[in-house]
Amino acid sequence: MKIMLDAGHGYDTPGKRSPDGMREYEFNRAVAAYAKGLLDGYQNVTVYFAHSDQTDIPLQQRTNNANNLRVDIFVSIHANAAGGSWSSAEGIETFVYPTRPQGALSLATKIQNQLISRTGLRNRGVKTADFHVLRETNMDAVLIECGFMTNPNEIKLLRSENYRRTCAEAIVAALADHFNLVKKPTAQPAPSPSPTPTPQTGLYKVQVGAFKQRNNAENLSARLTNDGFNNFIVTDSGLFKVQTGAFRNKQNADDLAQKLRNIGYQPYVFRA
Repeated sequence: MKIMLDAGHGYDTPGKRSPDGMREYEFNRAVAAYAKGLLDGYQNVTVYFAHSDQTDIPLQQRTNNANNLRVDIFVSIHANAAGGSWSSAEGIETFVYPTRPQGALSLATKIQNQLISRTGLRNRGVKTADFHVLRETNMDAVLIECGFMTNPNEIKLLRSENYRRTCAEAIVAALADHFNLVKKPTAQPAPSPSPTPTPQTGLYKVQVGAFKQRNNAENLSARLTNDGFNNFIVTDSGLFKVQTGAFRNKQNADDLAQKLRNIGYQPYVFRA
């Protein structure tokens, strides 16, 4: 079973952001990442990403990759917008191609029902649209709009890690039901011997992004600075890595990482 998750757009896609500056891609990629983590817990499932944090991959390349890989389903994740300013438009909707392919329509209905049940947002229904990712994919494909980033209330949800996880859980629950996915058995951990103490050397650091192109790293660095986080760019193995903080105490690094997650970043803590 091969699944392609598509976080719509990219960090630098023009116009795809809320009136107060949240990039739509920040939400889309977070949901896709949570969904992949959940799908990795199922047997015989391989997950591919159509998107990339390094560049905004063109739509044609995304669908070509899906077709070449012969994935079984293409799931495109988005946040909606009603113009470029705040509005009262609200709710969740899921799209299939206008021919209403039976498999896609069935999955879209399950995703829509799961999202509405878990979030309590307005049900805008399953709709049809001639979107590129629905038209140019050889397999069943659905496109999900998980709420309006132009709605003053829903933008708060879209920024929330809890809401992002909830959306991912709803999507994966629908996929598991539709394709009869089976969870991997839970392994019983073997008793481990008492660890041998090791010298506590190095510092705990928080990395927020890694890019092949320096300008992408500089853009992320500028955002972090604007949000009040001191940061720096290091070059390692051909990548430009954006990092913030260096601590002897891991808890301090964990606390900083959580603050970053709370406002939409996807950091991780490592020891160097």
